[in-house]
Amino acid sequence: MSRTRVALLGSTLAFYLAIVIAVLSTSWLVELDWKVMLFRPYQQWPQLHAFLDYFVVLGQRGPTAVMVAAWLGWRSWRQHTLRPLLTLGAALLLLNITVGAVKLGLGRLGPHYATQIGSAELFAGGDIFPSGHTANAVVTWGILAYLATTPLARRWLSVGSSALALGVGATTVYLGTHWLSDVLLGWAAGLLVLLALPWFEPLIGRTETAVFAVRERLRDSRRRSAAPAPVPVDVQPALFPHGHPRAEGSDEESQPLEPVGIAGRSATAPRNSTHPTSLQRAHGPRSERTPVTPAGSRRPPHADRTPRTGQTRPVPGGST
Repeated sequence: MSRTRVALLGSTLAFYLAIVIAVLSTSWLVELDWKVMLFRPYQQWPQLHAFLDYFVVLGQRGPTAVMVAAWLGWRSWRQHTLRPLLTLGAALLLLNITVGAVKLGLGRLGPHYATQIGSAELFAGGDIFPSGHTANAVVTWGILAYLATTPLARRWLSVGSSALALGVGATTVYLGTHWLSDVLLGWAAGLLVLLALPWFEPLIGRTETAVFAVRERLRDSRRRSAAPAPVPVDVQPALFPHGHPRAEGSDEESQPLEPVGIAGRSATAPRNSTHPTSLQRAHGPRSERTPVTPAGSRRPPHADRTPRTGQTRPVPGGST
């Protein structure tokens, strides 16, 4: 809070209290309210009525909050920060609390429901003092100037929002929905909210940090749930305790197949065998077999033949 802002805040608060005291004491301000109301501006300039019926919507809390929130939401997305939206939320919350409490506490009736000429119409169950349209126009459009990033933009937005807030307040007096003192207090109430916002900046910063922390935790939890479960390295098929022989990147020629402890299986097996290991034959390689010499003739015996006993085959043309 700079000294200039503190001075403005103090003077605005003094003006706010002066308006409340003037209405409570039924002073000259209340008489002015009645004179303006009996003048009936909407009857003096009826050609403005159609346009001002639409213009006064710029002071309603719902439509204005949606328009300004859309713009500040785009800024938040572009700048990767929640400060614009959080500042708007804090300003509207502060406005509703302060203005709503005074409205319900004083209970003033509007011009269309006044019962006694010259009376302040306080504590009668009304809710128009201060003017909510006026205070909302000051805060909602003034927040754009408050969040401006350059001095030039802040200057132009301050002028524009001030003109818009003055126009909305004057329109409610023209339509006969508010007393003049309601509008004066609404301007002061909205300006007090804007001037007090720097005191809430630390809270806005902590809220932004907390929101981003929650977002990061949610992102981490989604990543963990979407990631596949890791396969333990020590869990391998029972037939390949030292890794699958067909694993990617393995050298099939230089890494022989290591057998499991099955009885009768050879120490080594051909790497390029197409049969499963469990179906390979139990004997070793051909080079390791013991040669067997056959005993006797390989021809099967015949019953009509007699075995030869030391006889030699006769040679043709020779002696026996």
